[in-house]
Amino acid sequence: MTKVDYRLNAIVDFDAIGPDKDLGALALAAARGGATIIQYRDKNSATRDMIDRARQIHAAIKATGVPLLVNDRIDVALAAGVEGVHVGREDMAVADVRHLLGPNAIIGLTVKNEPDAQAAIDGDIDYACIGGLFETPTKENLQPIGFDGFKRLAAIIRKAKPHLPIGAIAGIGLERTPLAIEAGADGVAVISAIFRQDDPQGAAQALRSAVDEALQVREPA
Repeated sequence: MTKVDYRLNAIVDFDAIGPDKDLGALALAAARGGATIIQYRDKNSATRDMIDRARQIHAAIKATGVPLLVNDRIDVALAAGVEGVHVGREDMAVADVRHLLGPNAIIGLTVKNEPDAQAAIDGDIDYACIGGLFETPTKENLQPIGFDGFKRLAAIIRKAKPHLPIGAIAGIGLERTPLAIEAGADGVAVISAIFRQDDPQGAAQALRSAVDEALQVREPA
């Protein structure tokens, strides 16, 4: 049985959201709206600032039971005492991450191509997130793979790991969420669709409902 509910991964991206926002309050709004994972991403800040922000977010959402993952930075995850990390193949090897964080940590892996899909098969991970599917203002995707690319990579992973949760990321909003689930995703990872909205909690609730409804439609197949 998987230890990850990947239906809605709300990514608190410091660079995209900006320094003037309360990241803890935003993360809590997303969790209350139905996010099943919160991920803290910060590509440019000093390590000490990242640890402080991770602790702030973690404290804000602790009562909800929603896990917090840190993007890329295993050291920050360890120092802040969060539930896990999300890494790409250019980051620390999954085997080393597992050794450092232990068997109970959540480890997610970005999958962009066939070698990444094989890494997801070989690695001791708890979910894979395929992308980027479409262009997005928060991250450059020079070659978006679209739903066809998602299906191709997901099929490679599922042949070996049929029960591994697989998410879709990049350019996924409310309109594309049902299409992502129809394409085979178990959930979606979003930034703008929650945190650049006037009502983050309401936006998360709408996305979560869209995911749940699409999963129900897909279930008989």
